[in-house]
Amino acid sequence: MTGGNGGSLGDAARAQALAARLFTASLGAGELMTVYLGIKLGLYAALRNTPASAAELAERAGVASRYAREWLEQQAAAGFLDVDDPLLDPAGRRYTLPGGHAEALLDGDSPFAVAPLTLMPVGGMGAVLPLLLDAYRSGEGVPYGAYGADFRGGQAGLNEHVFRAQLPGWIRRALPDVHDVLRRDGACLADVACGTGRSSLALAAAYPGLQVSGFDLDEPSIGLARAATREDGVADRVRFEVADVARLRRERCYDVVTVFDALHDMPDPVAVLAGCRRMLAPGGTLLLMEPRVREEFHAPSDETERFFYTVSLLHCLPVGLAETPSVATGTMIRPERVRRYAAAAGFTDVRIVDVAHRFHRLYRLA
Repeated sequence: MTGGNGGSLGDAARAQALAARLFTASLGAGELMTVYLGIKLGLYAALRNTPASAAELAERAGVASRYAREWLEQQAAAGFLDVDDPLLDPAGRRYTLPGGHAEALLDGDSPFAVAPLTLMPVGGMGAVLPLLLDAYRSGEGVPYGAYGADFRGGQAGLNEHVFRAQLPGWIRRALPDVHDVLRRDGACLADVACGTGRSSLALAAAYPGLQVSGFDLDEPSIGLARAATREDGVADRVRFEVADVARLRRERCYDVVTVFDALHDMPDPVAVLAGCRRMLAPGGTLLLMEPRVREEFHAPSDETERFFYTVSLLHCLPVGLAETPSVATGTMIRPERVRRYAAAAGFTDVRIVDVAHRFHRLYRLA
């Protein structure tokens, strides 16, 4: 149909569809917040392996009984918990956390771990929304530290399974020469923008003779990394330092340098890559892991691309703009841009390593 009536009907249909979609999104956002409460208050942990009534959960987790009851009912209504008999008196109902749900919510090393995806948007991004309003108006950024401990912990947990269970296999299968280098006793690796050290510790665990140096600008993250080093018993092989690699003068001493899921956040990625290049020993390799975004802009797009754009708007771009001058990359760092940054930093060979991961793309620079 064409003309005014047809156009109106089309607009009405699109309005209805968008309203329905945003209602679903609003419901999802609200339920995400209830999951956040369950994680932070220890409610899921208190239910693991042991069903509970509202009163029992309140006692185990140290929360008020009326709140416990409402939370349990909501979680059962959402399908996150099982309830033995919905028709019982509220005080008599007992609730169970299914085993699979416990794995997703409580096991950080599970490939289905979902807790980081709750902590980051609710506890981290949600907390800085007033700052984002100001930043969008001024053109300035929001510093990484403003996102707080929930974002820091969520970001660390998000890639835990990738670093522990997948990254060593990617190197072994797709980069056998790098694997052989890392296997040598006394081989040296620099993990740049290491955050809380999950990637550094994972590589140290995979290669028992490897010496690892982790560098990051965020002092609280380095503090957590150092604590984890002591817990893992690798303090003799892994050390962490608060440092800006773009200005660090530690030349030609590392066999491998890594930058995992961080280049797109940096205000001056070329300077950091140039610093990484100075750190490499002759014949050394730089490995980058960046979001697996499309080669070119596409709209409307799939859920993965939508997820990346959301993260970019709420975190990566504001963090990249927190310092000036900034190239303002954001999460949508497409391969062409990686190649451009690498060439400007002096690298002559940039290769995409096919690891067939939904969210990550691995690059080898030399």
